[in-house]
Amino acid sequence: MLLSNLTQWVGSSLSAKEAIEINAKAGFDAYDISLFQLTRDENYEFNQPDYIEKAKALRQYADSLGIVCNQSHAPYPSSTGKEEEDKRIFEKIVRAMEIAATLGAKIIVVHPKQHLCYPDYPDELFRLNVEFYKSLIPYCEKFGIKVACENMWQYNNGFKAPSDSTCSRAWEFNKYLDAINSEWIVGCLDIGHASLMAADIPDFIRQMGNRRLQALHVHDTDFKYDKHTLPFMERIDYIAVCKALAEIDYQGDFTYEADAFYRGKPKELYLATTKYMCEVGRYLISVIEEAKANG
Repeated sequence: MLLSNLTQWVGSSLSAKEAIEINAKAGFDAYDISLFQLTRDENYEFNQPDYIEKAKALRQYADSLGIVCNQSHAPYPSSTGKEEEDKRIFEKIVRAMEIAATLGAKIIVVHPKQHLCYPDYPDELFRLNVEFYKSLIPYCEKFGIKVACENMWQYNNGFKAPSDSTCSRAWEFNKYLDAINSEWIVGCLDIGHASLMAADIPDFIRQMGNRRLQALHVHDTDFKYDKHTLPFMERIDYIAVCKALAEIDYQGDFTYEADAFYRGKPKELYLATTKYMCEVGRYLISVIEEAKANG
């Protein structure tokens, strides 16, 4: 099981190359390449005509440091409900798949479409998303990379709190993946998102099983806000989570999305911060491995 950290951190202005170097120095096995800027900045390096050459050069640099790209995150949101904008977003997602595959990633997380209010349009969102993910399968086959759907949440302005959205419950997540029915489309459980829906996270894991659940976004919350901080900083019982992962014989990697743990820290402390994150990750992986060994 590889221990991986993302490359875009809250509050930092690091390039992907700089973040990869820090992750390598801190002891991480892998990095999750953050490709959010594809839809946000036309001057972004991977929006240039030579984006594949840039990806190859970045992979060569990471290889020289002894760290690999295990996973990626495509730009989001995946839809706005506006035809021309959604066409542009789709093209950027496909480019993200190609870049991630060039870097060596085996999985890229792509958010489901959720531009509609979930309580009012659950069936329409299901139809749109099954169609959406199936449309990505030819690109999965072309580039040799799996797409991972992620469990989401929406914000209820009336109650000033998170509320259900696409795949926020295990039964619906399973329904999506089973309807798509492709080895190329798998599940990424965002553990923090699951906690916002007051879900029993270990049961969520058990319901999905290791065939569907092939990737993780690991971070902690207070059950109220999507805080994206390090495990043990808030309220999720990560020992129980790890034991559930062992119970299903989870075969994927342990990938952080705890970027907010860097918030407020000066650049001079990024390496120390990342080293501590690595230590916590190694401990949690040991809990999984020990639980597997004890059956």
